[in-house]
Amino acid sequence: MAATPTENIPLGFEAPDFSLPNVVTGTQQSLTELRGEKATVLMFICNHCPFVKHVLPALVQLGEDYTAKGIKFIAISSNDVENYPEDAPDKMRELAMSMNFPFPYLYDESQAVAKAYSAACTPDFAIFDQDLRCVYRGQLDDSRPGNNIPPSGKDMRQVLDTILQGKALPPASAQKPSIGCGIKWKKGYKKE
Repeated sequence: MAATPTENIPLGFEAPDFSLPNVVTGTQQSLTELRGEKATVLMFICNHCPFVKHVLPALVQLGEDYTAKGIKFIAISSNDVENYPEDAPDKMRELAMSMNFPFPYLYDESQAVAKAYSAACTPDFAIFDQDLRCVYRGQLDDSRPGNNIPPSGKDMRQVLDTILQGKALPPASAQKPSIGCGIKWKKGYKKE
């Protein structure tokens, strides 16, 4: 279980648009269609990663708590399913349905969306404001598998509450990177 952190890139970049299949509905969905009125949380997750499994109930709770407040959540899996079959779309659909995901679970087969967002790990989180500018790239909270801190979503909740209150967000220097399993790039894939 090698730990890979979120890439440290400057905040303020505009969310690249995408259109990916929703593994539950079978329809193509775009960022433009799924974005939130007040904010959009993009989560690169997968089925097999122990870091994701550890925080999944907290992610579902976050979605349930904030969606009605104008904040939308989008989960994307970009892993190589040939070498990690547990992350295949049919397994993604099973997980989304068994956990009652209150957000879409999209499959990035080409891995182009992960690359466009500089995603490095699962889970990898980015929060975008109402103009789709990145205001947060960091951890859910201090919880990790085996450290005896229960997942609460504390760090992301603080950011989302600050957005809802219309207050100034913490600087990038105050944001702790997420840590998880590295994204499983396809053989021969070179990240530029």
